[in-house]
Amino acid sequence: MLTRSEEDHIKAVYALLQEDDRAFTKEIADRLRTKASSVTDMLKKLAEKGYLKHEPYYGVKLTAKGQILALQLVRKHRLWETFLVARLGFGWDEVHEVAEQLEHVASDKLTDKLDAYLGNPAFDPHGDPIPDRNGRIRTRRTKRLDACKAGEQVRIAAVSETTDGLLRLLDTKGLRIGSLLTVQEVHAFDGSMDVKPKSGAAFSISKDVSHHLQVEPA
Repeated sequence: MLTRSEEDHIKAVYALLQEDDRAFTKEIADRLRTKASSVTDMLKKLAEKGYLKHEPYYGVKLTAKGQILALQLVRKHRLWETFLVARLGFGWDEVHEVAEQLEHVASDKLTDKLDAYLGNPAFDPHGDPIPDRNGRIRTRRTKRLDACKAGEQVRIAAVSETTDGLLRLLDTKGLRIGSLLTVQEVHAFDGSMDVKPKSGAAFSISKDVSHHLQVEPA
């Protein structure tokens, strides 16, 4: 059984590997808000336990064993976020830290029952895919909203950056997972765009915001 810190390091490596083919010590330290020297020690320990392949100066990869554990942690985290929002009335900006604690509960039976209770959801409240009990993840074709052109009609599928500030900003604009939007105009000067929801008046959003919204054709 691993410690919470060991599991956090494995999940951090997994998250970074979604963006690149290797994860590096500084990136892991930044993500976990800890010292690079502490990360180096932990990576050596996890490599000895068979969860990682660590080559100094060449980064880190997960072994098959590490990948399985990472997907289990991601599954639990996203199921708990879904439960907190769908059943307990938490806001989607309130659940990350709570789920960070609950994901370390080591009970496969609890996880499976939670999944069944929620109706085996494929995506969490932020639109992130939830691995099934075998580690399979449903894929879909999306693109960033800032890559859309005027006239496109899209549906918000996911938020790639789930900081509290961004989620609260989206709340003020009435934007959620599943919201339908029509791109009316993209401004060349700063990349901002005017969008119109299915109901209500059009409004402008910055390129920083549209960059973090993943959309699919409506």
